Parts: sequence; structure tokens; C-alpha cells
Amino acid sequence: MRVDVLSKEYPPEIYGGAGVHVAELVRALRQRPDLETRVHAFGAPRDEALTASYPDHAELASANGALRTLGVDLSIADGCAGTDLVHSHTWYANFAGHLSSLLYGVPHVVSAHSLEPLRPWKAEQLGGGYAVSSWVEKTSYEAAAAVIAVSAAMRDDVLASYPSIDPARVHVVHNGIDTDDWRPTAAPDRVRELGVDPDRPSVVFVGRITRQKGLPLFLRAVAQLPPEVQIVLCAGAPDTPEIQAEVVALVDDLRRHRDGIVWIAEMLPRRDVIALLTSATAFACPSIYEPLGIVNLEAMACETAVVATATGGIPEVVVDGETGGLVPIEQATDGTGTPLDPDRYVADFAAALNEVVADPERAAAMGKAGRQRAIDAFSWGAIAERTVELYRSVV
Repeated sequence: MRVDVLSKEYPPEIYGGAGVHVAELVRALRQRPDLETRVHAFGAPRDEALTASYPDHAELASANGALRTLGVDLSIADGCAGTDLVHSHTWYANFAGHLSSLLYGVPHVVSAHSLEPLRPWKAEQLGGGYAVSSWVEKTSYEAAAAVIAVSAAMRDDVLASYPSIDPARVHVVHNGIDTDDWRPTAAPDRVRELGVDPDRPSVVFVGRITRQKGLPLFLRAVAQLPPEVQIVLCAGAPDTPEIQAEVVALVDDLRRHRDGIVWIAEMLPRRDVIALLTSATAFACPSIYEPLGIVNLEAMACETAVVATATGGIPEVVVDGETGGLVPIEQATDGTGTPLDPDRYVADFAAALNEVVADPERAAAMGKAGRQRAIDAFSWGAIAERTVELYRSVV
């Protein structure tokens, strides 16, 4: 069976969890002799067999970002001729999958990594393009042969956002982690080169500067941590100038009152992220919207205790009191996920972090439990097997 996987992100152009998911899933699928797995991805040419790349159309260079995306989707749909099934990831590639299904009469499987109705702040970034992306997602999901939700919470969100979808067509297949690649690796000299003292406690944040990742809320919580705790922000790719300015102001204010605030804005290679996680006392995930959260799995695989918001699919990954701490949150139901009481959430997040960093031995034990959970429950081989079973059920 030939399966064509469609994605905006694919190595070396990865900036979020969906891209990590696609890369690892494709690698696992390509180990199976019963499949021919092709990839169609946005971006510059890639030197990889069975992988096609599609740049933006020059004619649309000045167009709204959503229109540029649809232009690429048309080319991808043309490239899918001859496939038996298309599997798209995120709204960026959903339109290509939907068109391919119509053109070639093949099933379209959609993976739900996030949902446009639950990301209304995207209107800040895309303007009218947000209405286009929302239409693309709704149309593609409702017509898909199957929808894969990366968590049970995401399945609930899919059915709430698109109630016309038959629940029998929405299946849970979790994200995964390669625990051979992601493993604790001490590299104190490299950690120092990155500006972090490996002999001091540290809390690491890894993520894009977006509303959903909750970075401004986390920075407010940092003010309540002991001064000896370093804060390592691996944070870049801001959605808008406004949130970038907000984060800059919060970081500047923290630096006026404490040292040990390290902000790394560029995308780090995996080995550097692993070195920082291995050195860290805790990993912070203050997301207000997170379908599952691959970053938490990456931290757990590196034996790092995780403190995260109890929202979305995160409680399906992080076990409160065992692999880290879950911070309760009451959220607005308008799609923003905004905390109803931001001050209380910030205080609770700070308290959870303080509890972990105050007891390094317990933090280390949580980290070891987290790695074992990542190995036992989130291997890519098992995830690929469940995905192929779903493919065969709709072909």
C-alpha cells in the first residue's frame, strides 16, 4: 500500500510538535515492508528518497499567508497522483489531503494536533487568513475518512468543535517519543557554553512564543522562585510583535531583580536541548492549550521532572506526583483557554515549581519515573502499528 504523508513541517524545517510527530511517524512507517511511505512537505528541496518538497509560489509572494498555503496545497495534491491513501497533518496540509481525496478517490486521514476554533489568537497573526484556515480545517475534518486525535482530550475537542463528525471516525493514537534519541546525556561543558551553570538548579522552558504556550504566565511565576534557581528559556518564533514585546518586557523586569535568566532565541540542535534538559531540575510546560505535548515526553525521556498545566492531553502524559506536577487551571470557554483567575494560576504554577526544585532527590526520582513511562507507553513502533491498522480499516 502506498501512503502519502502531507505536512508543512518536515526535517530540516521543524519548529513545533506536529513536525516532530511527522518526522518520527514517517521514520517508523518506513521500517515496514508492507508500506511505501512518501512525504510531501512545504519548503526547500530535501535530499531524501520518496520525499518531495514544495516552495511557496512566487506569484503569491505578497499574498496573505493563508493564500500562500493554499497555493502550495494545490501543488502537493497534484504530486499525490497514484497514492492509495493520504494522511495530512495540520490545516496547512489538510487542503492538499482533501483535494487529493476528491481527485483520486482515495481515503483522507487527518491527524488532529491542534484545532483552529481553539486558537482564536491566530487571527492576530493571519488576519482574514484565520477565517480561511478555519474553513479549510472544518471542510477537511468533516469529509475525512478518519480523524486521528493525539489524545483523548483532543478527541473530545474535535467532536465539540465539529459535532457533525461521526464519533466512530475519530480515533485516539497518542504522540510518541524515540527514547533511544531522547535520553539523559550529561554535557556540563556544553551547558556552560550555552550560558547555564550546571551546578545550580534550573528550570527549562522549550517552546514557541505563542499564546497557547503560556510563556508570559510562566515568566510571572518565575518571580516567585528562589533566586538561586536559573531560568532557561529556549523560546523563539514569536507569533506577533505584540507577544514578543510582552515577553521581552517580562524578561527585562526579571533580570533587574535576579540573575540566571538565560534566553536562547535560536532553534537549538537536539543534542543541546538534551544537554539542557539533562542538567535541569525541572521542565516547565505552562501551556493553556496543548493537545498532548511532545515537549513533555522529550523532557521525561531525559529523566527531567515536568511541571505542567492540567489541560488538554497533558494529564495523559504527566502523572501528578509521580513524573512531576500538574497545575490546576480554570479556563475561559471562548476558545482562548485564558485562565479565569490568572493570578491564582501563576501562584499555583510557582508553588508547584518550588515544590520540585526544593527537593532535588525527589525531582530526580520523578525524572526516572518519567523516562520509564515514556519507554513503556509512548514508543513510535507501537504508534505506527496502530496508525497502519487505521489505514487498513479505511482503504
